[in-house]
Amino acid sequence: MSRAALWMGTLSALVAGTALAQSLPSTGRGHVLFQQKCQPCHGTERSDQGHAMLPGTDALRLKYRGSLPAALEQRKDLTPVALWTFVRRGVGSMPPFRKSELSDADIADIAAWIAAASGNR
Repeated sequence: MSRAALWMGTLSALVAGTALAQSLPSTGRGHVLFQQKCQPCHGTERSDQGHAMLPGTDALRLKYRGSLPAALEQRKDLTPVALWTFVRRGVGSMPPFRKSELSDADIADIAAWIAAASGNR
């Protein structure tokens, strides 16, 4: 094999590896996105009465009555597909989010962070 062919093969592998690394979900980025986009409704803050102060967490607390955690970062049952479905379609009082608000890659990163935070990795 010529040096030029070897160099081109190595360069192609590096470019492909970089593209793959960029397409893998990032838990660090997912945590930042969760704090920005999800935390305002699905946070873990508590009021003086011990109830969640935020509508998404409180709604899930009422819905599941302790059978599942109300805080998203404690949920082991949220698959990336389920999270994508809730985010894209909305559910209950949660509106759907357009791709211009949260991209598919953003949702994958948030799902990766939730999985890591809940120990479901």
